Amino acid sequence: MIGKPNWFVRRKYGGWGLFPATWQGWVYLVIFVGLIFATQFIPGLTEQYRIGALIVLAIILVADTIDIMIRIKKDERETLHEALAERNALWVIIFILAAGIAYQAAQSAILKGVPYVDPVIIIAIVAGLIAKAATNIYLDKRN
Repeated sequence: MIGKPNWFVRRKYGGWGLFPATWQGWVYLVIFVGLIFATQFIPGLTEQYRIGALIVLAIILVADTIDIMIRIKKDERETLHEALAERNALWVIIFILAAGIAYQAAQSAILKGVPYVDPVIIIAIVAGLIAKAATNIYLDKRN
């Protein structure tokens, strides 16, 4: 799309996404951030147009980031390291979500007498389970 994979490196130690590796990557980032801020301060724009412009720019930036991340070349070792890091991050997330479910159920049972759990947490865990199952089915059929 707009950005080039050689302008960026994969973020290894600070989360997910990309980090600028060249001056072109920094210019790309500064331009996008500048456009996002500029759309919010253009005089005469209604709130509806400001939000619309923000949404359009965010969609373009996310789509371009995904495209760049797909096209970044990784060797077998980097792919394995990334898979292990993602697996470990997922286990921590699942543990925290499960602890959150237990805490919410216990807290609401104590305070209100009826256990309640935020459905978003349950949806997140079930969606992860579905994604894992779908991936395994796909990989089993592919091989």
